[in-house]
Amino acid sequence: LVRMKFLQLLSRKPGKLEMLFQIPFYQKQFPYLCLATSTCLYSKKKKVNSYEQVDQEKYKNLVYSVTSYKTSAQTPETIFEEDNFLYGPPDKHRPPVKAGTKTPKNCVPLINPNKRISLLNSDSNLPKKISLQKTKMPSVTRVLQQTMSPQQVFYLERWKQKMILELGKDGFEEYTKNLFLQGELFHAALESIFLSEEMATKEQGEDVALPGYLSSVQHVLKDISEVKALESAVQHETLQYLGLVDCVAKYRGQLCAIDWKTSEKPKPFLKNTFDNPLQVAAYIGAINHDANYDFQVNCGLIVVAYKNGSPAHSHFMDPHLCAQYWNKWLLRLEEYMGK
Repeated sequence: LVRMKFLQLLSRKPGKLEMLFQIPFYQKQFPYLCLATSTCLYSKKKKVNSYEQVDQEKYKNLVYSVTSYKTSAQTPETIFEEDNFLYGPPDKHRPPVKAGTKTPKNCVPLINPNKRISLLNSDSNLPKKISLQKTKMPSVTRVLQQTMSPQQVFYLERWKQKMILELGKDGFEEYTKNLFLQGELFHAALESIFLSEEMATKEQGEDVALPGYLSSVQHVLKDISEVKALESAVQHETLQYLGLVDCVAKYRGQLCAIDWKTSEKPKPFLKNTFDNPLQVAAYIGAINHDANYDFQVNCGLIVVAYKNGSPAHSHFMDPHLCAQYWNKWLLRLEEYMGK
């Protein structure tokens, strides 16, 4: 509007409009004049924006990282760094108490101080094999299954649903049935090896996977001697639970409760065996408090055999480690009894 009025004023006087656009006159008379259509130069000052009060230096890196990339280039590490810079370090809450650090209410020792060991035993050369009787006492397997953590339940259910999606419901049932059968045949073959070589040879022909499992554990079998129990029932007379121990024998000179496992995936570390160490510790405690056994055990061994014949992983549990898992087992047993 100002521009139009200015031009109209000049147009009323002859020659003035031409003089305005002559270069020398323009440079001398209006050296800094510019014609603009924007009204911002004449408008009132804007209201103060609350964002102007923000510390620009503090948020400079954050704004730059957001506006400089079409897709976020941040990583979890940079996000934590920015969060720590903007809001300060997180509050240091007291971490939750792990199950292994809790103290069981009923602190029954792993080793039975009242058990007398017989020096003379006429059947010492024959491994014990006590049948498992049906009673109201819970089994070790049942206690562990009923007290799994929510995380364990989640992963187990996810694996199950994945297998059902791949194999179908009937296919999954057949798959688990075959796994169970292979485990039974593997245990039977090991029992035959410890009792009679001829029986072991006969068992090998019943399943294609069996030779692979047996080949997998050959290097472990060389270190096993003085077998004292095979597939034998054990019962803790004080805590009132029972189980079926695979084998009790000496492994490299140490008397152990041995648990044989089959797996399609490698399990090179003890933590990969999930609740198996608790199971072994439970069997050890039951043996030591069972009057049917005239010996005590303070070590454990978990042997994981593989179908393809690759060398089995053997996880030895010394007395200190057994005591730790015995403590965890007591907590799981108390949780089960509480339910």
